[in-house]
Amino acid sequence: MPDPGSTLTGVLDLRVTPDHAAALDEAVVLAREERWAERLFDRDTTLWSQDERVQVAIADRLGWLDAPEHFTSQIPALEGFGSGIRTAGFRAAVVMGMGGSSLAPEVLGQTFGVAAGGIPVHVLDSTDPANVAHVLDGLDPLATLFIVASKSGTTTEPLAFQAEAWSRIEAALEAQEGDQSPGTLMAVITDPGKPWESIPHHDELREAFLNPPDVGGRYSALTYVGLVPAALLGLDLDALLSNAAAMLARSRDPEPLRNPGLSLGLALGTLARAGRDKLTFLPDPEIESFGSWAEQLIAESTGKHSLGIVPVDLEPLGRAGVYGTDRVFVRLRLAGSAGRPDSDALVAELESVGQPVVHVELRSRFDLAGEFVRWEIATAIAGAVLGIDPFDQPNVEEAKEVTRRLLAAHATPAGGNGLNDPVGWADTSESDAPAPPSVPALASDGGIVLIGDAPLRLTGGGGSVVDELIRHLDRRRPNAYLAIQAFIAPTEARTASFARIRALLRDATRCATTAGYGPRFLHSTGQLHKGGPPSGWFLQLTADHPADREIPGWPYTFGQLIDAQAAGDFAAIESHDLPILRVHLGADPDAGLEMLEAALAEALGAPTEA
Repeated sequence: MPDPGSTLTGVLDLRVTPDHAAALDEAVVLAREERWAERLFDRDTTLWSQDERVQVAIADRLGWLDAPEHFTSQIPALEGFGSGIRTAGFRAAVVMGMGGSSLAPEVLGQTFGVAAGGIPVHVLDSTDPANVAHVLDGLDPLATLFIVASKSGTTTEPLAFQAEAWSRIEAALEAQEGDQSPGTLMAVITDPGKPWESIPHHDELREAFLNPPDVGGRYSALTYVGLVPAALLGLDLDALLSNAAAMLARSRDPEPLRNPGLSLGLALGTLARAGRDKLTFLPDPEIESFGSWAEQLIAESTGKHSLGIVPVDLEPLGRAGVYGTDRVFVRLRLAGSAGRPDSDALVAELESVGQPVVHVELRSRFDLAGEFVRWEIATAIAGAVLGIDPFDQPNVEEAKEVTRRLLAAHATPAGGNGLNDPVGWADTSESDAPAPPSVPALASDGGIVLIGDAPLRLTGGGGSVVDELIRHLDRRRPNAYLAIQAFIAPTEARTASFARIRALLRDATRCATTAGYGPRFLHSTGQLHKGGPPSGWFLQLTADHPADREIPGWPYTFGQLIDAQAAGDFAAIESHDLPILRVHLGADPDAGLEMLEAALAEALGAPTEA
């Protein structure tokens, strides 16, 4: 294979073969001649579509280009808010959101930690009752600021979390015979107008941060979505936003070879069109969480109309020979980090066999804000290369429709705190979604149960767990990605188990692997799964809820909600003729995962440990 070369040198260090370099050179010429950088900043929507209706919708989603400048003027108020919260005696905060509304705060918290004078910021974005308990049970509800984060004001999960938090605060106040409203310990990040008005008790909350409405959720990291948690953490907002502004200024350059955002987008889009649509992140440990934010941005923006870029985050490292020819790698380095020698050795090996590798180095953690900007611009430009609208999400509602039908079975009148089913999930009057799976098991063994989609059910069943896994594995398509969808509470041990299972799958099949906790992934990669390249292969994980929790004032529990969301996603994926198999892990998900790992190893012919 030809030795890898380097293209776009000086602004983007990308090592590719001569064939890929020729395609990239053509993309650079086109972007230069058609003034792509200038058109982006001029808000020229013809960059993405010639359809006037689509153009109108896109025009209302470009406010993220103004975010660094707009929010720089809000720094004094944000710093005052953070200082005031600490002075008022708050010792922690919880962001209750989904997708971009929770991932940006999580990345900032994991990358920077708590600065001097800051408070910890926790993220709640799983409706599994065990996870709700894990995040909230150790916090004093009267010393915790609860932040509802929802662009629409009607996102189910944050409102369910709000109901839980409101109930906890109310009980604590009653125990102390306090007469203040629970809203004084709660804030909201949303859009003005109807979204704000849709938040229960919106006029009682301690603070309302109203974002510019022309910023989409996945492009909102440098709005109040990220900056309010950053202020609570005690981070230097000037340093964050000045880095973002500097990257934005560099990305105005009309010359693609000098433009960091444009050049990256051209590379990602062009390589995806050439079949290299599995974008694999190899970060240094200190900035490892950036991949989850980039994953939701890229997957939801590009995954539609049977096209898209599949982000591969946190996949265990392997030998160069286990990676297929559908990959692009991104080596993210942080200056001063001890780094990942194993990653660097792998990168050298990958480049020697012709795998494309993008090299990105951050001078400091504060360059993370600049990377938010770079990847937002790159994603928008990749959408232009692929010929899609990167600002819509046409398939997101599909799973929700089935979920509504399931939850209707639990919809009985309920009293309470005024938060009853505020998003109308029990209303199925106009739903024509497919029915969720309610079928006999394909196989069971030792506590795990396999439930198949229609093709699996109609062609077999009754075999062993290993036999049925083999049948499912045989259904993967050329250039497939293998996705683990875990509707169970996240823990470090379970994430480690997913990593081992991913390594097993990839090493045996040479397919890219992804993993996500539900319902969190529904707000990031869920759009890609249904609308993106029809090459997904899905393994859905569910579990029992021995300690379920009521959603205060709602007609169903957290367990019923997450189970309905899993069933809704199963039915939506099945309706796209994509292969999916459910593995129900029973009452002990950790034991179930051990059994699944052993069964998969046997099905794949991999050696097992004694």
